[in-house]
Amino acid sequence: MIDRRRTVSLAHLGMLLWALLVGLSFPAVGLMSEGLPPLLLTSIRFFIAALALAPLLWRHAGGWPERRALGLYALMGLSLACFFGAMFWAAHRVSALSMATLFVSVPLLAYCIGRGLRVEQPAGRLLAILALGAVGALGLAWAENGGDFAGLSLGVGELVFFGGCVASALYPVLSKWGLQRGWLARQAGLRTFWSLLIGALLIGTFGLFVDERGGLLRMTLSDAALVAYLGVFSSGVTFFLQQRATAVLTPGAVTAYSYLVPFVSMLLLFFAQPQRIGWHWLPGSTLVLVAIGLLLRQGARDP
Repeated sequence: MIDRRRTVSLAHLGMLLWALLVGLSFPAVGLMSEGLPPLLLTSIRFFIAALALAPLLWRHAGGWPERRALGLYALMGLSLACFFGAMFWAAHRVSALSMATLFVSVPLLAYCIGRGLRVEQPAGRLLAILALGAVGALGLAWAENGGDFAGLSLGVGELVFFGGCVASALYPVLSKWGLQRGWLARQAGLRTFWSLLIGALLIGTFGLFVDERGGLLRMTLSDAALVAYLGVFSSGVTFFLQQRATAVLTPGAVTAYSYLVPFVSMLLLFFAQPQRIGWHWLPGSTLVLVAIGLLLRQGARDP
């Protein structure tokens, strides 16, 4: 029981690091040159992440997946491709507030899909924590928009991005489902490698038809360094931490840490623009911290 609690605690701590790395990735992306093809860059990031994890294929026996596992990895990669494809397509058609508001639904979607696939148990406490975190994340989106919900709308772009959110929620659910049936590798690194590699192929293929391929020629050395950093840390390490946590936590609990990402972004904003500090940030940030605190407490109590 002590080993189980230690494993659960490490999973929660890993997801705290996940939230920090994801939150720090946004400023890094902002440092890149404008006009670069986003989908092709995402594909390159995923390839770099997979390359960093490739030695695991030789370290672990049975690193090559069976046919049914390969099909499941393909679905996981497709979920990544759908999310990033929807995000980049909607970026120029949907307001940042609408996207932030819709993304709040991911943990609740993961819980509901997980219940349907029987990888989540009925858990009123977890559902309440997810709802509390969602309200807090909405509060942070409200504060980021200047204290109002102007610009919030529902149209085709919002529906496409919501479909991407469903795909994002599906990724940890499929991982958990495959683990419970013994289809996927027990090693988190191998699961991360195959899902990122297949995701890179799918996103890259989509990008060849959507992005301006010549845009990659405008990359500078600093852009290449940033892509390498994002590939190893913002893609490789974060997906590894998510896969490791998925083995012991439920999909809803894993995705709940996405509520911390806007909190990290808020702290970075305060550091860069302290004049933007105001009371309107307090309600959302307080609710997010309370939700994560309750999630950690629940993890410590679970046998």
